[in-house]
Amino acid sequence: MSVVDSSVQVGVERRGDVAVLTIGGVLDGTTYRSLRDAVIKAALDEPRAVIVDVNELSVPADSAWSVFTSARWHVSTWPDVPILLVCESLRSRRAISANGVSRYVPVYGDHQAAADAVLDRSCDGRRRARTQLPARAVSVGLARALISEWLTGWAQGHLIPVAGTVATVFVENVLDHTDSAPVLIVESYRDTVTVAVEDDSTEPAGRLETDAGTATLSGLSIVSALCRAWGSTPTSSGKAVWALVGRENEL
Repeated sequence: MSVVDSSVQVGVERRGDVAVLTIGGVLDGTTYRSLRDAVIKAALDEPRAVIVDVNELSVPADSAWSVFTSARWHVSTWPDVPILLVCESLRSRRAISANGVSRYVPVYGDHQAAADAVLDRSCDGRRRARTQLPARAVSVGLARALISEWLTGWAQGHLIPVAGTVATVFVENVLDHTDSAPVLIVESYRDTVTVAVEDDSTEPAGRLETDAGTATLSGLSIVSALCRAWGSTPTSSGKAVWALVGRENEL
């Protein structure tokens, strides 16, 4: 088990293309965020699914089960990795359902039932590339060049201009507002492309519309206008800012 908080331990195991998390300790207001971020981090590694074993987790207040709904919402658009719970306790399964969690995060009585449910999800055709860039201005050009190379190889060349513009905004924001070396992630799935950039800052990305009383147009405002959806997702070491583009976003 790896400790993510003084009261919560999370063990991570890869079983084929599925991430299995085994959680122990106490889930309450002091451990809610660290546990949520651990589940999100497992999903951002893009397994077929994340199965969370909560049999050793103590939850004094039933409302705290919503941590798994929160984690699922953060990854529902990208990378859209399902999260499933394994819970042997009938009382706990009823509490999970009563708090609306099972509408978004299904719960099963054993690992086999959860694994069988995962088999129904297909990720065929998903392609992904990831690289760390230097914490220097040259990273903007490198990101655009890599996106051009990857999307050409994936037959998504029509989305190179918009994906390159999104990457420019994200990388420039990392260089301007953090001390991080940006990590570029590009994914192609069916007719969409997702561009994401990770950094080490826990400050969520947000649109800035004014500057000293003067109307301005921030980079993220441009991204919002260009893409189908975008968001800022916490990771265990900072955050990932991502944008999803499709054919309607061609430039």
